[in-house]
Amino acid sequence: MANGLSVVCLDLEGVLVPEIWIGVAKTTGIEKLMLTTRDIPDYDRLMQGRIAILNEHKLTLLDIQNVIAAIDPLPGALDFLEGLRAKTQVVILSDTFTEFARPLMQKLRWPTLFCNTLTVDNANMITGYRLRQPDGKTKAVAALKSIGFRVVAAGDSYNDVGMITTADAGIFFKPPASITREYPAIPVANDYTVFMRMLSEKLG
Repeated sequence: MANGLSVVCLDLEGVLVPEIWIGVAKTTGIEKLMLTTRDIPDYDRLMQGRIAILNEHKLTLLDIQNVIAAIDPLPGALDFLEGLRAKTQVVILSDTFTEFARPLMQKLRWPTLFCNTLTVDNANMITGYRLRQPDGKTKAVAALKSIGFRVVAAGDSYNDVGMITTADAGIFFKPPASITREYPAIPVANDYTVFMRMLSEKLG
């Protein structure tokens, strides 16, 4: 088992579960909802665009939650996560929302999750969102380091770069080629077996 002062911080979507908004796009047929932080690094611009699309098409929070309820973890993700939790402490750092995450956390057997919240009106329409704090992933890693943890962070997208570079060690998991070209110094794992081995090596 890794040192008790170590913790792994993982992104959620693209690492343990499919991209939620891609699932919504496929279910609704709204192609513009396919865009993620892999395509648009500016998270506020991305979310404001999503909210505008949902309102244009009269899609409620419940509509989105019904899509999410049918999403399963990525193949092998649960075994990977349980194996990792047997080695060290794990925290999921995500830009998703508590209103979306609950069924996914249940399927992953309730790992610790830090994420954000939505604002919803009386008609169950999503009107906005509240960040737990700006750049929350990076600040969570910095806070864990400040209280004595050795942190290894991993994600797949532009919004994970800050936490990966702030951590004591970091890994990309199945990132798009555009990101690996921009950040060639960050090692890459493309399957859970390699991912576990690399994390174990970095935990020491």
